[in-house]
Amino acid sequence: MHPRFWCVVVLLLLVPAPLLALDAQEIVERANQAAYYAGADGRARVEMTIRDASGLERQRRFTLLRRNEADGRQRFYAYFEAPADVNKMAYLVWKNPAAEDDRWLWLPALNLVKRIAPGDKRTSFVGSDFLYEDVSGRSTREDTHVLLEETDSHYVIESRPKNPASVEFGRFVTRIDKQTFLPLKADYYDSSDRLYRQVEALQVETIQGFATVTHAVARDLLRDSSTENRFSGVVYDLGLNERIFTERFLRRPPREVLH
Repeated sequence: MHPRFWCVVVLLLLVPAPLLALDAQEIVERANQAAYYAGADGRARVEMTIRDASGLERQRRFTLLRRNEADGRQRFYAYFEAPADVNKMAYLVWKNPAAEDDRWLWLPALNLVKRIAPGDKRTSFVGSDFLYEDVSGRSTREDTHVLLEETDSHYVIESRPKNPASVEFGRFVTRIDKQTFLPLKADYYDSSDRLYRQVEALQVETIQGFATVTHAVARDLLRDSSTENRFSGVVYDLGLNERIFTERFLRRPPREVLH
C-alpha cells in the first residue's frame, strides 16, 4: 500500500473525535451537581440583604451546612444568628431525589418545629425574595428541559413543570456556564408568559477547586423588591457528622461546626 495512505491514516487518528453533544437533561443534571453538590459536604456564612420597593433594607445572617449522601440524597441545614427576631431559628432539609423532600423549620420564639409541606417549597424563604427551593435546590425530574441555544460559553435551557398546578411559574429559562456548569441566571415566566422573577449569580470564585457562587441576587419584578446573598468562609470536605442533620439538632445547633 502506498506510504502516503498510511500518513493520511495516522493524521486522522491524531485528530480528536468531536465531543458528544449533551442533551438538555444531561446539562441540567450537571448544573444541579455543580450548584448543590460540590465536595462531600460544605459550610458557608451568608449575609442576606432584603430591599423593598421603597429602598428599605433588612438584614439576615446565617450559616449553611450541607452533607451529601448516597444516590443523590442530601442533608441541608441553615442556622440563623441575626437579627434578634430570627436568632436560633433553623431550617432542615432531607433531599430525596426519588420522592418529596422532607423539610422542617424550627421557630424558637414559638417553641415550635414546623413541617414544611411540599406545596410550600415555592414560598418565601424567611421573608426574602429567595424561595425555600432556591436555597436547597429543585429536583431536575420535576420539569421537562429543552436546549434553546448553545453559544461558545453558555447553554440556554428552557424548563417547564410536569405538574403546572404545583408551581407558580409556567416556565423558566436558565443560562448555564459551559466551563463550570454553574447556573448563572434564571428567568421565571408566569402562565401568561410574563417575566416576573429572576435569580442571578453576580460573582463566582474557585474555592478548593470548586466553582462557587459567592454573591447572588433574587428579584421580584412585580413587587420591585430584591434580595442579595453574600457568601463567606466557604469550606468544603469538612467531614461533617450525619447526626447533626437530624430534627434533634434543630433546637440545639452544634456550635462546634458553626464557629
